[in-house]
Amino acid sequence: MLLAFGSLLAGACPTHAQTAAAGKAPATGAPAKTRNFTRSAHLMGSHFTFTAVSDDDSLAWRAVRAGIREGQRIDRLCSYWDSTSQITQINRAAGLRPVIVDQEVYDLIQRTLKLSALSDGAFDITFAGGEKIYKFDKQEHAALPAPEVVKASVRRIDYRKVLLDPATHSVMLQDKGMRLNLAGILQGYGVRRAQALMRQMGIRGGLINGSGDVSCWGRQADGSLWRIAIGDPAYPQSVSSWLTVTDVAVVTAGNYEQYFTVKGQYYGHIIDPKTGYPATGLRSVTIICPDVELADGLDEVVFVKGPEAGLAFINKLKGVDCTLITNDGRTLASKGMALNYYSTQPAKTAAPTP
Repeated sequence: MLLAFGSLLAGACPTHAQTAAAGKAPATGAPAKTRNFTRSAHLMGSHFTFTAVSDDDSLAWRAVRAGIREGQRIDRLCSYWDSTSQITQINRAAGLRPVIVDQEVYDLIQRTLKLSALSDGAFDITFAGGEKIYKFDKQEHAALPAPEVVKASVRRIDYRKVLLDPATHSVMLQDKGMRLNLAGILQGYGVRRAQALMRQMGIRGGLINGSGDVSCWGRQADGSLWRIAIGDPAYPQSVSSWLTVTDVAVVTAGNYEQYFTVKGQYYGHIIDPKTGYPATGLRSVTIICPDVELADGLDEVVFVKGPEAGLAFINKLKGVDCTLITNDGRTLASKGMALNYYSTQPAKTAAPTP
């Protein structure tokens, strides 16, 4: 059962690496046999796949299409780039006036601010107000920007200046030039909402993968658990390990596809919102917990905090685990983690198409 985001935070203490789910295709020709039904879609600027397990192909495809439509709805509502979204309306009014938003949007922003407070600002939805001072071109650079330039680049980033009014469900950014961007958590939220809808429609087993944000429930068509692969940053087309799971979210993010180097030091594209410097020490972070929305935010927290502090942070959270791959190739895991390691990759299997 998918736990509420808020309940995990209340216990508090309670991305792009390759993440894939491999299922076994059933034999064809058997009437009313349970199968995996999979369809892909481009949502929120990323590749999503939706899998429903059912012996009713009509129900399965209806549920998959409903999940896709839910993702599209959330994208329109909360997109940073859509000129009609409620996030854009908030940004246009920064430093001027509060903006009344839907309860859904208000609640989502409120949850992100709780995560910001819990992580001491390592996660910050006002990061879009920062100035772009780096070029992540996979090239060697002469030096980092001057310290005063780096410091100035984050002067408009501060989640504490997002003002919420519960009486009116309004949101206001305190200073002009501030910007909200929910990209750090929106894919996870979209996956969570789509999964809830598909389950309500009667899909007892399924998996949704939002560009590395994976949430699964029930079993595959053959009765087996879901196998979630974790990519190897050193070999982008290969897999380093996998998890065999159900009723859980597995979110993997990478910091190795967009980067630059200075004197051989690697700097990935994830920025510490407090210092303005690129987060260092990690190439890949995988978070495992019941809530895909929360996991989506936690991977960024761990990147910013770094290997040791990030691992210690996760070990304090109830019901959350992680595995990390460091810049020097080490694999670190939280107290509750157990990984399987690939010797050969499983063969890809076919799935019915609409």
